[in-house]
Amino acid sequence: MAKVKIQVGNETFDATLDENLAPNTVKKILAALPIEGKAGLWGEEIYFRIPVDAEPENGVETVKVGDLGYWPDGSAFCIFFGKTPMTKSLDAVKPYSAVNPLGRIENPEALKKHKTGETVWILRG
Repeated sequence: MAKVKIQVGNETFDATLDENLAPNTVKKILAALPIEGKAGLWGEEIYFRIPVDAEPENGVETVKVGDLGYWPDGSAFCIFFGKTPMTKSLDAVKPYSAVNPLGRIENPEALKKHKTGETVWILRG
């Protein structure tokens, strides 16, 4: 487990990347830190392109609120803090398509106030 900080706008969140979930993807992300991007929103998911090219690895079709994922189709880091447009229940949040599971972010509900275009950083914890 690797502790990281995710900063969205002027707010910082503690998060964990778990090498056991998608080892190759997590290693590539950790090697690329610090990473900066611009937040896009898809429902209650923040996503942004990152300079990491990883293949699908242990992909999942549903996630939980607070999960972090890597979307191979768009080379994007995803932060799930509620329902996406495809989600019917908070028990099974649906990404656009399968994501590589990465870990968890603390206090995901606080992300609801953030907007498209805000700067997002992933930093060593």
